[in-house]
Amino acid sequence: MSKAKAAPPPGCTLNISDPHVQEAAIRIQASYRGHRSRKELREKGPPKILQELKDVVLVEGSAAKLECRVSAFPDPFIVWYKDGKELKDGPKYRYVFEDPDFVALVVRDGVLADLGKYTVTIKNPFGQTSGSACILVEVPAKVSKGPNNVKGKRGTTVVLKAEISGEPPPDVAWLKDGDDIEEDDRVFFDVGDTNTILTIKNAKSSDAGKYEVFVENSLGTDQSFARVDVL
Repeated sequence: MSKAKAAPPPGCTLNISDPHVQEAAIRIQASYRGHRSRKELREKGPPKILQELKDVVLVEGSAAKLECRVSAFPDPFIVWYKDGKELKDGPKYRYVFEDPDFVALVVRDGVLADLGKYTVTIKNPFGQTSGSACILVEVPAKVSKGPNNVKGKRGTTVVLKAEISGEPPPDVAWLKDGDDIEEDDRVFFDVGDTNTILTIKNAKSSDAGKYEVFVENSLGTDQSFARVDVL
C-alpha cells in the first residue's frame, strides 16, 4: 500500500498561472542573464585603479581608512605598505574588501608613529599597478614630562626642561607665578621638536617662585609646574 504524500505547509506552493508569479520569474531570469553577461564581458588584463587613494587625517586613539576603487580580472592579489615596509593583516592593520571593486586598509588605535606614506599594490597574472596616499596624524598637545623642582645659588644658571608632544606642533609658553615670562638676554626659553628649555642666567632671589610650562594646539592644551628656589 503506497503512502500518501503529505501536503506542503501553507504558503509554500506557487501557482504558476498567477500573473504576479510569472512577472517575478521573468525579472529573476533577466537579472541572472544580466549578471552573467556582465561577468562574461569582463576582459582579462592587468589591474587598473579607477579611483585613487586620498590623504586622510587620523586623530590619536581613533581609526583611519584608506580606500580605492579598482578594476581587475582575474581577481588580484593585494598588498599594503607603509613607507616601503609591508603591512600584515591583523589587529593593527586590517585589509578590507568591501565589494569586488573596492579595496581598503583600516589603521586602528592611531598614534603619531602612524604618520607616513601608504601604498597599495594590486597584482594579477597580467600585470600590476599601485597607488599611494598619506596618513596625517593629529595629536593633542601634551607635556610628556614636566620640569623638575630646582634649587640654585645666586649668580648661577638655572635650567628648567620639559618634554612636549603634539601634532600640529604645539605653541609653547612659560609663566612665573601665573604671569607670562618676558624674555630677555638673561631669561629666555627655546622650543625644539620634542622639548622646551627655560634658561635663567645669573639667578636672583626674585627669580624664585612657581614656574609653569603651557602647551596648546588645535586639539587641546596641557601644562606642568615646577618650583625654583634661589639660595
